[in-house]
Amino acid sequence: MTKRILLFFVLLLSLSLAAQETKSSATEDSCHEVLLQTSKGDILLKLYNETPLHRDNFLKLVRSGYYDGNLFHRVIADFMIQTGDSTTRHAKPGDRLGEYSPDYSIPAEFRFPKLFHKRGALAAAREPDSSNPERASSSSQFYIVWGQTHSDAYLDKCQEGIDKRTNGTVKLTPEIREVYRTVGGTPHLDGQYTVFGEVVSGLDVVKDIDYSKTDEYDRPVEDIKIIKATVIK
Repeated sequence: MTKRILLFFVLLLSLSLAAQETKSSATEDSCHEVLLQTSKGDILLKLYNETPLHRDNFLKLVRSGYYDGNLFHRVIADFMIQTGDSTTRHAKPGDRLGEYSPDYSIPAEFRFPKLFHKRGALAAAREPDSSNPERASSSSQFYIVWGQTHSDAYLDKCQEGIDKRTNGTVKLTPEIREVYRTVGGTPHLDGQYTVFGEVVSGLDVVKDIDYSKTDEYDRPVEDIKIIKATVIK
């Protein structure tokens, strides 16, 4: 009888530990998602758990309504679309934008080669190296990569530039090079800007915004805005 009771409790303990492991694994695997409802259509973003400082800051700003009404103030064809300056809500035609973000920064969280600037990557903007040698990220401004597909010759040349800017610490792996050849992206930014998410759906919207007509400051001539940003998962 004692042995049966002992075995029963051992079984309960095993089941409890297994449930905890399953729950822990599910928590680690699950990612937050944010929906950007824009004047061009919806973009669904997944935030990476590997970059918790950027993830949590982005979620905080989304939940506070910070991004609602923001314009995409900097758009460069075959490169990326950028937003996150809350003063753009009230911008007049012709105003030069992109100077504002809340007065703090986020420490860099480079996770290369796992996270890199493939097409659809969500990454944080930042001040240049001359004033920001630690490459800390802007508190609010972010960009979504469109980019291009690249030849091996371009990637070789790009690697030379990356080597200079990262002291040879960031190397494009064969797998990453294949993505840049076939899917596209902006490899010259790897290891220098924090990638903290990616587009799950709505890449067609990103493309539509990326090819918008812009002025001399890369601001779309026709305002393109985030109507509402919502944490949905």
